[in-house]
Amino acid sequence: MSTRIPTSTSVTESSIIPASLTDVWHLIKLQDFHHFWTKLAKSEHVKGASPETDIVKWTFKDGTEQEVKQEEHSTIDHFITYSVISSSPALTYSSIISTIRCYAVTSGPNEGFTFVQWSAHFSSDADAGVIEDARFKRKEALADLASVVGKKK
Repeated sequence: MSTRIPTSTSVTESSIIPASLTDVWHLIKLQDFHHFWTKLAKSEHVKGASPETDIVKWTFKDGTEQEVKQEEHSTIDHFITYSVISSSPALTYSSIISTIRCYAVTSGPNEGFTFVQWSAHFSSDADAGVIEDARFKRKEALADLASVVGKKK
């Protein structure tokens, strides 16, 4: 019998970023994540990949290296979807696909700001620890994004 705790294999975090959609969207490119996410030391295009494929190597400050592949990108609807295609050290689960969506806040006290939603869908072998770690990292990265582009009310 397995001692694994059943868990959802999805996580979604969101935040109101005190900056315009234009300012936020400018940073939501895989190769630019190091400009706001403090856990990343650098992010750079992988040379030699297919011209039709955008692959970026993320090097985290803890030494972890991941290659992420842009699966989908829309400058009209302001979202990007990416998957992790390799990791060192290796991931403890089979796959993950993530999407970041940005929406302009058009009315109310946060008018002129940006609502950002960052979701992840893991393969069924991801455990509760993986999901909670992803939740924490997304919250932290969204706070980092707000501190980089945010403006005071």
